[in-house]
Parts: sequence; structure tokens; C-alpha cells
Amino acid sequence: IFTAKTRLRKGAVKLRPVDFAERTGFIKGLVKNIIHDPGRGAPMAEVVFHDPYRYKLKKERWVAVEGLHTGQFVYCGAKAQLTVGNVMPLGKMPEGTVVSMCEEKASDRGRLARASGCNCMVVGH
Repeated sequence: IFTAKTRLRKGAVKLRPVDFAERTGFIKGLVKNIIHDPGRGAPMAEVVFHDPYRYKLKKERWVAVEGLHTGQFVYCGAKAQLTVGNVMPLGKMPEGTVVSMCEEKASDRGRLARASGCNCMVVGH
């Protein structure tokens, strides 16, 4: 019987759950580490955010895009700028923008273009 070795995996890769800070403005996070996840071709980035409601840190795991490095600040929200590593709604991006880890449905936390080398392009709104 063949079973996949899932014991050493680091965890699920998901975007932040959309909250008030992301819907109305933006929230700043810090890339703490870029790690290898066994069974995944793309590297993972550990991004740390301050919890807007409690005094604690929230750690999220994303697929690391090309150009993302440790110590970089990333911004999530409707008013974030269009730069490498930031998370923003597709409606705020100009046509022709290359994106990765895109949501298929609203707040499914990223379903499309998650493997290494995969990307999507914004064609129209």
C-alpha cells in the first residue's frame, strides 16, 4: 500500500480571511521566512500580521511569488498598492496585470494559480 508522506508538511496555504481592515483600507504584514514544503513545488512564505482585534500576532502561509524576500512588508486590502507580494481585489487592478493565488469565488482564500510557475492575467472586469 502506497501512502503519501504528509508528516513533514508545514500546513495549508491560504490568504488572510477578509475582514473590515481589508475591505475598507489595508493591513501591513511582514515576511518572516521563506520555507520549503515537502510535496509542494513552490516555496512558502510565512507572513506575520498584527491581529486588529486582539493583542497577538497572526501567522499566515502564502505561496511565495517571484521577487518576495524575507523582511519585506506586504499590504493586504482594497487600498494597497500594486506591487510584488501585495494582496488586493481584482477590480482594483488594471487589465493585463499578472497575478497568482487568485480567488475563484469571494473569500475562498485563493484557489487559482497556486503551483510554482503558474500565474493568471487580468483580461477584463
